[in-house]
Amino acid sequence: MKVFVLGAGKVGRALAQGLREKKVDVTLRPARKGLPKARIDADVLVLAVRDRELGPLAEKLAASGLVSRKTVVLHNAGALPADALAPLRPVTAGVAQMHPMISFASRTFFPTLTRGQVHAKGDPKAEKAARSLAKLLGMTPRTFAKLDTIGYHAAAGLVANGAAALAAIGEELLVVAGVPREEAPKMLGPLLRSVAENVEKLGFPDALTGPVRRGDAGAIERQIGLLRERLPEALPLFIASAWAQLPLARTLADAPASNFDAMETVLTRAGSAVAPTTKRRPAHGRAQSRRSAR
Repeated sequence: MKVFVLGAGKVGRALAQGLREKKVDVTLRPARKGLPKARIDADVLVLAVRDRELGPLAEKLAASGLVSRKTVVLHNAGALPADALAPLRPVTAGVAQMHPMISFASRTFFPTLTRGQVHAKGDPKAEKAARSLAKLLGMTPRTFAKLDTIGYHAAAGLVANGAAALAAIGEELLVVAGVPREEAPKMLGPLLRSVAENVEKLGFPDALTGPVRRGDAGAIERQIGLLRERLPEALPLFIASAWAQLPLARTLADAPASNFDAMETVLTRAGSAVAPTTKRRPAHGRAQSRRSAR
């Protein structure tokens, strides 16, 4: 199988590297270089570009004559269906969405793809190719006939991007608690991995751990007090997180209902005393913004 990946950003590079490790013949071309001059010789063409670039790119490729009618074309966008590549249908063997539900954060460090999930949906031949590539990468392909791609992508973003933001605030809390900043990510990474393992193997509500599950309103109240004094900008998120955990804890019933009632009282009282904020202390020595391009 020959695969041509157009787009050498975080996702394109990671997929190309993963496929090469499986001895697949892969060509990786940065999208910023434009379309290749020679005809694309590949069984599968993967468009690993930003969502807003997919439509125009599909139109250019369709008009270029560079893609063979034997080639299937896949895109990696989570929020867009296969129809985003509709202009390519008349000139190819089919189009499909192939979205890896994996967090790609770097162009040089690639996350483990094994056991990751891939949503594959589109024209029969293209969908089959997407599923084959996913399996080759050690991932699990899934197809949901009536999937709302916007909601699907929002869920992925909430968990992946939200977890990164939550961990960043956790880093600030560790620092004010006395942990050297450079050590904090080394502590939080394994913690997040253990959460991921619990979610995958146990599901909900069983993956929940900690003082909310135990119904320890006193512990939560003490933590709220510390946050109010030393990291007040994180307090609204801490309270919102505790509220989100509470229904899971009640379902598990590891403590009497009265314990959870007491926790509701603590959270209600604390919530009425703070105003939501998204401000965050700038980290010493950390770049405030980074440019990333596909």
